[in-house]
Amino acid sequence: MHTTYYPDDDILEIKFSSKPIVREISQDWNTCVSYDTDGKVVEMVILEAHASGAWPVEEQRKAA
Repeated sequence: MHTTYYPDDDILEIKFSSKPIVREISQDWNTCVSYDTDGKVVEMVILEAHASGAWPVEEQRKAA
């Protein structure tokens, strides 16, 4: 997984795979999900990521 944040545009791009994208679906006005030929998620793009609370990401771990 690779995450890129573009602060000038407030866009968060999360890549899960390097496979070619064959389909993109807008989940709502600011989230787009892209899929490969097997229907697996390749990437997600979130517009206004900071404004919507998606960025910065806070890491949470369970206590062992």
